[in-house]
Parts: sequence; C-alpha cells; structure tokens
Amino acid sequence: MSNQPMTQPDKKNGLSKKFIWFHATSVNGTAMAIAATLATYFSLYVQEEIGITAAQLSVILLICSLWDAINDPLMGVICDSCNPRWGRYRTWFLFTPIFLLVDMFLLFSNPGFIQGSPMAKCVYVCLTYMVYGMCVTAYTMPQMAILPAMTLDDEERNDVVAKGAACCAVFFTIASTFSTQLVEIFGSYRNLMCTYAVFAVVSFWGLYKYSEERYVVPKEKGESGLKQLVYVFRHKEVWPVILCWCLASISYGFMYAASVYYAQYILAPQRIDLAVMDEAAIGATIGGTITTYMGFNSFGGLLSMTVLMPIFLKKFKTGYKALIVSQALTVIAYTILFFTGRMNYWYCCIMTFVACAVASMVNALVNVLVNDTIDFILLKEGKQLNGVVSSVKGFAQKCGNTVVNSGLLAILAVCGFDAQKGPFGQTALAVEGTNITRFLVPGLVSVAIIIIMAFYPLKKYFPEIAEMKARMAAAQNGE
Repeated sequence: MSNQPMTQPDKKNGLSKKFIWFHATSVNGTAMAIAATLATYFSLYVQEEIGITAAQLSVILLICSLWDAINDPLMGVICDSCNPRWGRYRTWFLFTPIFLLVDMFLLFSNPGFIQGSPMAKCVYVCLTYMVYGMCVTAYTMPQMAILPAMTLDDEERNDVVAKGAACCAVFFTIASTFSTQLVEIFGSYRNLMCTYAVFAVVSFWGLYKYSEERYVVPKEKGESGLKQLVYVFRHKEVWPVILCWCLASISYGFMYAASVYYAQYILAPQRIDLAVMDEAAIGATIGGTITTYMGFNSFGGLLSMTVLMPIFLKKFKTGYKALIVSQALTVIAYTILFFTGRMNYWYCCIMTFVACAVASMVNALVNVLVNDTIDFILLKEGKQLNGVVSSVKGFAQKCGNTVVNSGLLAILAVCGFDAQKGPFGQTALAVEGTNITRFLVPGLVSVAIIIIMAFYPLKKYFPEIAEMKARMAAAQNGE
C-alpha cells in the first residue's frame, strides 16, 4: 500500500502481531461499531425516542461538529508537546476509553428531568454528543500517531493500515446492518453501546501494553503549540491533502448517513400496500427494508476494504492513483443510481452494492496520506509532528463530519422533510431531497477528490523522503 518507491529500512525490530491486532481493533473495532451506529441510526433515534426535530438536531450537530473540529489540533499539539512517563502517545490509551464508556451510558439515556422541555432535551443531547466527539479525538489522534513512531518501514505501516481498514469494514458492516436486531437482543441502544465500549476499553489497553515509541524526536524547548501548527500549515503542498481528507469524510459520511433515510422514506413505501397490511406488517416491512438495504451498503464496503482495495493498490501501484480510479468508478455508479435507483427495489440494492464496493475504500486510502504528510514535514522541518499531523487530518475529517451531520439534515429540512409524518407523509420535494443527499452530493464530492489527486503535491518528494528514512533507520540500528 506504499506510495513511496524506496529502499526499506532494516526490519529486525518489526512490529509484533499483538501490536498489529490491537492497533487494528482499537479505533477500528467496537469503537468503530459505536461510530457506525451513531452515523446511521443516532439521528432517527433522537428524533423518534427523545422528540428532537430535524431542524433542532441540525443545529446541535453543527455546534458539536464545529467544536469537534477545533479541538483536534489542540489534541495534536498536546500529544506532541507533553512527555508523560507512560509515553507521549501511549498514555492516552489508558483512560480515554473509560470516558467513552460513561458517555455511551449518558448519550443513550432519556432522563426524566428533560421530559416536557425542548430546551432541556437539546442541551442534554448537545452536551453528551459533544463529550463523545472529544473522547474520539483523545484516542484517535494518538492511535494514528503511534504507528509512524513504531516503524519507519512503509510496508509495515501500510500493512497495519490495511488490516485496520479491513477491521473497520467488518465492524461497520455489523453495526450499520444489524443494529436493529442487536438492539432487540441487548434490550436497548444504551445496553448495546455500553457493551461496545467495554470491548473498546480492552482493545485500547492492549494497544497500550504492546506499543512502543521507538522513533520519537525530543521536542525543542520554547516551541509553542501554535508554532507546531505553523510547521504544517505553512507548506502549500499540505493544503490539497487536507482538503482531500475533508472531502473523503463528506463522501463516506453521506454514503451511510443518507442510506437509512433513503431506505425508509423512498424504498420502503414501494414495498408496502396500505390496503392489505396492518400496522405490524408495515413496521416489519420498513425494518426489513432498512436492514436489507444497509446490508447491501455494508457488505459492499466490506468487499471494498478487504478485497478490492488491495487489488487496486497492486494494480495502480500508488495510493493516490488507486484513489483516482475508485472515485471515477464511484461517480459513474452514483450518477446511474441518482436517475434510476427508484425504478426497482432489488435493482437499487444490487447497484448500491456495486457503488459502495468502489466508493468505501476512499476512507482507508486517504489514511496513506497521513504517513506521507508526517514524512514530508519531517523532511522539510526536521520536526517529528506525528500528533499534530494526525490531528490536522482529524480536524479535516471533523470538518467533513460537520458538513455531513448538519448539511444532510439542513437539505432535508429545506425540502420539507418531517420524520414525524412517517414514510407516507413526505412531500415529493422531501423525497427528492433524500435522493439528492444519497447520490448526488457524494458523487459531486468524488469529482472534487479526483481533481485534487490528479495533482497530488507530495509525490515529487518521495525519493528525498526515502533517503531520509534510510538514514534514520541506520542511526537507530547503530550503523
């Protein structure tokens, strides 16, 4: 999965299987199942169970996502500036998953003191969702930063990224496809999410135990956090990469967040005959439609991460070229679905599977650009800013999440969507707005990614980066 034609460093201190396992199953394990459930079902959950309107939730998610984006660079600066006794990056794996567990209990609770007060409901959801975003920031940034601190070898790095992507696809598939069934088994969303969080605690503690910080350059005295950010942002070559991270998040986010709406409000009504079905049959049909459609989405993503992405990388040699081709195929598939997806239910499911199979890998391929950027900054500045670069990627991703969380609901609200009216009470404009959010918006985003990657600015520095890393490996091995 390497983007860089280079002589690989000595592998005598290769990564352990336990480190690779826990790195893959920490952020991309049950923590990803939590993220997937929130991305696909949280919006409907708070509207139907707590009684918050789409317009109110749009404002809440805008506030939370903006703060989430802002605190990412702050977290990156903290990671690269502090040197706690348990490790610059490793320390965060000890306590942040505990906060995640507590917040899952609160976020999916409906306490009595907020009943009857729309403002209390909004404040409660806003605060608990904001804490979730801060927890994710506090464990995701160090998790990305620890990998280049563990190894300089691109093959090892990319192998870990690939395994994490496969793990992400598996857990995202489970959570986005079978959440309704899992909620019935566990009794409530709160029980399910807390169970996910408990396993996340185990994974992060395992990552702490089996990780080291072999390649960490000491921070120079007098360097402020702002100056560390300047080291990254003053290079014009980094800006297109940051934009690509943001756009990838938008593309991936709309693909899954809009799918539940598309299944419930466009596909389900096509399968229901009000004249002969009772309320129970209608509910079962809606639930089955959502599960089936999300299954085609998720298994398309699973195929994308575990099978097609390695093939694309082998065929096209570099990550950015694989990204260009995958997004070109995505544009074609989304264009076809935008105009023909409502013609037939099973046709739509199959075509959506194909679209997700080529579209989903965008979320993993852009992670290769993180390591490229870390190496580029080290080459140009002589500074190791793993945490800062990882947090900038997180900042860009959260900016994309902001667009998804508030933008999707804003488009639906403008089109007159109202969840309280159910699948049969939506206007024609609201239905068309759902179709736009599902296919047109992510398709246009894919076009923008293709344009950026066609002029990928870091590729010309790959030979210099290869020489730098060879020198670092020789120094570490005492040669």
